[in-house]
Amino acid sequence: MAAILSCHHSASPATSSKFISPSIPTNRTRFSISHKQFGTRSSSPLPIKCQIQNRQKGKSFSIKECAISIALAVGLVTGVPALEWSSNAYAANPVLPDLSVLISGPPIKDPGALLRYALPINNKAIREVQKPLEDITESLKVAGVKALDSVERNLRQASRALKQGKALIVSGLAESKKDHGVELLGKLEAGMDELQQIVEDRNRDGVAEKQKELLQYVGGVEEDMVDGFPYEVPEEYQSMPLLKGRATVDMKVKVKDNPSLTDCVFRIVLDGYNAPVTAGNFVDLVERHFYDGMEIQRADGFVVQTGDPEGPAEGFIDPSTEKTRTIPLEITVEGEKLPFYGSTLEELGLYKAQTKLPFNAFGTMAMARDEFENNSASSQIFWLLKESELTPSNSNILDGRYAVFGYVTQNEDFLADLKVGDVIESIQVVSGLENLANPSYKIAG
Repeated sequence: MAAILSCHHSASPATSSKFISPSIPTNRTRFSISHKQFGTRSSSPLPIKCQIQNRQKGKSFSIKECAISIALAVGLVTGVPALEWSSNAYAANPVLPDLSVLISGPPIKDPGALLRYALPINNKAIREVQKPLEDITESLKVAGVKALDSVERNLRQASRALKQGKALIVSGLAESKKDHGVELLGKLEAGMDELQQIVEDRNRDGVAEKQKELLQYVGGVEEDMVDGFPYEVPEEYQSMPLLKGRATVDMKVKVKDNPSLTDCVFRIVLDGYNAPVTAGNFVDLVERHFYDGMEIQRADGFVVQTGDPEGPAEGFIDPSTEKTRTIPLEITVEGEKLPFYGSTLEELGLYKAQTKLPFNAFGTMAMARDEFENNSASSQIFWLLKESELTPSNSNILDGRYAVFGYVTQNEDFLADLKVGDVIESIQVVSGLENLANPSYKIAG
């Protein structure tokens, strides 16, 4: 199982964080995410220690309230962040999202679940095992031990699916990974028996941790079904740094002037299957230590942003060309084998397309870019903080307009405590560096 990272805080009582809900414009309004004026630069990196603290989150709007507001083409405002709106940034034929999309069910907000569902596999048998295990999260929202009845139904469904579909699951494993996949299936079966005992013992507190373990096994089996990189990146981007698979990084941040929190380590999983150019660009910059010692440059309750280097340049200057290295907008949608490049989904007329990496999770990681230039992203990155009930998947005004390439999977809640001037001590790749093709950081200069 993965190591648990933590965040260190002082002994003084924690103050509640103030969440600023973003204004939700209609689908006609575009966001300007790339800015120069988000803060001063850091001096020297500082050491980091970590330990968990509890936090109190602010109130969010319900899906119903959001649906009604969007149906009326009126934004929900509980606090307006510093976003630039342009009267010229309207689509010729604005289209509001279908209400059925907004109220069809709760969006998937767990970053681990989003990453599992984003894997490029087509094995119905393992998905039928996965879904009821994911649904345990919803079952646990029922108060008290009554939740265990729903959990038991979820578990029975998953166990039955595994028993009936095991042969199909094994046949879907990549040949080179089959032994590992079969081993994980054995651990999954044993873990399900252990969860059944937890339910029978009416130990509600033991369910969530065991569910997490089981889903890690499921995710491992699904990853073992991926045989190499599933497609060819378009020729014009093939020489760029490409992440052909996934990688995990740890970002250490020194928190300043906060009596409740001193420092934190955020674990981030980068998805090169669905954003190979974007994720590859970032890993390459990480290996250049581009972000080490850089300050958080924007923290307004809507996003946390960094990546704007010192000087007039708004991105990474490639020493080999002495020019800003930019990457194309890269969006993968459900049902497509390759990402779309250079155009927003709105420009492509794909208003109902669902992105493989949606802006659903707290701590969704994406590339900032110039508002009016799709292919202007370079080094500036941001993490989304708002509650996703306001903009569920396929209705989120950022989906299909900005390139998501990863999720914070540990300590994501502490992103809300970061502020302008906090220092990124380091970002380090802890796994998956072997998946980086064409690494420019290895080239002298």
